Amino acid sequence: MTTLPLTPASADHGHLHCGYFERGECRSCALIETHYGQQIADKEAWCRKVLAEAAPRVWLPTFAGGLRDFRNRAKLAVGGSAGNVTLGILDQEFHGVDLRDCGIQAPAIRAVIPVLADFLDATGLEPYDVAARRGELKFVHVTAAPSGELMIRFVVRTQHGLDVLRSRKGRLFEVIPNASVVSVNLLPEHKAVLEGSREEMLRGESLRMNLDRVDLHLRPQSFFQTNTAVAIGLYNQVAEWVDAVEASSLWDLYCGVGGFALYCASPARRVTGVEVSEQAIESAKVSAAELGIEARFLAGDATGFAKENLSTDERPDCVIVNPPRRGIGARLSAALENSGVEHIVYSSCNPVSLAKDLARMPAYEVAQARIFDMFPHTKHLEAAVLLQRR
Repeated sequence: MTTLPLTPASADHGHLHCGYFERGECRSCALIETHYGQQIADKEAWCRKVLAEAAPRVWLPTFAGGLRDFRNRAKLAVGGSAGNVTLGILDQEFHGVDLRDCGIQAPAIRAVIPVLADFLDATGLEPYDVAARRGELKFVHVTAAPSGELMIRFVVRTQHGLDVLRSRKGRLFEVIPNASVVSVNLLPEHKAVLEGSREEMLRGESLRMNLDRVDLHLRPQSFFQTNTAVAIGLYNQVAEWVDAVEASSLWDLYCGVGGFALYCASPARRVTGVEVSEQAIESAKVSAAELGIEARFLAGDATGFAKENLSTDERPDCVIVNPPRRGIGARLSAALENSGVEHIVYSSCNPVSLAKDLARMPAYEVAQARIFDMFPHTKHLEAAVLLQRR
């Protein structure tokens, strides 16, 4: 399978020229007309301003995310009509906009989108009409591993859609042989979400994300950073910080599939990961077993675990937190503030909530900070800080 020629989008001296953006068909990459170097400079300036009160002693150079081909996951809305589907987004009138040549997607994803469109056309299934609240096909999610293997998830409205796709899975495996994981998700409700709770596997269980030092296992509803190269940079930076402070014991709270914990694990370090998703914890355990790593992974609430164990012999030398956009909040901030833990590493996709949480922990100073441009051409970024108890 080869990558199609990219006429709508091409990189040129720090810019990614996108025909979809220029024609007003897609505005998701709001900063795409800004020179990439300027994007980085603007993000640095904004992040320094937001974290000014925290006063990081050292700002490390920003880890750049790249101009194109960086996104490892596509969330494709199905539009158009039965036998003539579009895969991309829906416009303001809920009409499908086909984005099969989007320049930010990984080449393996771009290459497979037209194959998926042909496959769905042959099923005769009708795309879901948001305005009329009828139809079957809602989304296709495609995740690409560095190896080129894919995880493909179809989101449909009813059992009928699931039955049709299941009956044609042989053809799908034929035309997309590198799809190591295929599933169908049922989303019967009419609401603005990307997936439902029921998932039926048609092939495989988890996608192996073969990174530089660790293989992570992603199941259909697992979270992973959207930019693989920047995720590797973030994991390595956090592992470097943990090694530098010589932590003999470590907690990874909101650990997901175990990326930080597994990168930081060593024979001389006790590592515990906590995550509310049982699927993610099972994936982390598989990775640890493959690597021969003695790490403990627990399914549960990170704040509850911390409050229960910070005052016991379980208290670690270092805690990593990687919360959702809302941050760790007042309860976990207070528990850490009063814990006596020497070092905290905080990875945040929202510097505003990060700043609020840091203000709640005055016992810690920010020794180092670094921006990771996980989301080029947008205002979003990932910021990581190393905290040291004063």
